[in-house]
Amino acid sequence: MPPISGEWEKALSPEFRKPYYRELFRTISREYQTHRVYPPADDIFNAFHFTPLPRVKAVILGQDPYHEEGQAHGLSFSVKPGIETPPSLVNIFQELHEDLGCYIPDNGYLEKWARQGVLLLNTVLTVQAHRANSHRDIGWETFTDAAIRVLAEQDRPMVFILWGRPAQKKKQMIHNPKHLVIESPHPSPLSAYRGFFGSRPFSRTNAYLEKCGLDPIDWQIENLYT
Repeated sequence: MPPISGEWEKALSPEFRKPYYRELFRTISREYQTHRVYPPADDIFNAFHFTPLPRVKAVILGQDPYHEEGQAHGLSFSVKPGIETPPSLVNIFQELHEDLGCYIPDNGYLEKWARQGVLLLNTVLTVQAHRANSHRDIGWETFTDAAIRVLAEQDRPMVFILWGRPAQKKKQMIHNPKHLVIESPHPSPLSAYRGFFGSRPFSRTNAYLEKCGLDPIDWQIENLYT
């Protein structure tokens, strides 16, 4: 795993010295040696690499990474170019189209969001191939909770977008009145029609950022192939 750097490293360094993290590191190292694990080890901390702590404007919390070949690359909900857009992301793009009129792109690569200050963080950062939630409860949740607490301590405007119950459980860590929390059901096909569609998280995020004097997010993911 490449080390986290910059302000994130300073903020999270106490976690690296705790017994749970040392055990997590040993477990993950063993998993990569004995199983097929996603994302590639060099991509595990991409959410932190792509979105430095001082630049975070919004947070989108996912659960665990995609577990099929070539999908996961360290940003929640995102897939690399050339990989078919997964169903949850299809629904995210549909809501974005209805909310802001963005066209639905021919790829699911969300690096553009991350580079603008949208932290695309999963609560669990690795998974065995073809086994959803296989790395649940091995220590990642403790680590990503620490990251969420770091964000909650930032005394500046920020938006937390919490889709689904696992993400919404993190709301109890967010207390700063400068932080807007947007909640809805998860965009998965199982729950999108229960209130994700029509929740307008993208326009609400931008309206809040602009109200606070910050540049809005350009949510349009451009086509790569047409």
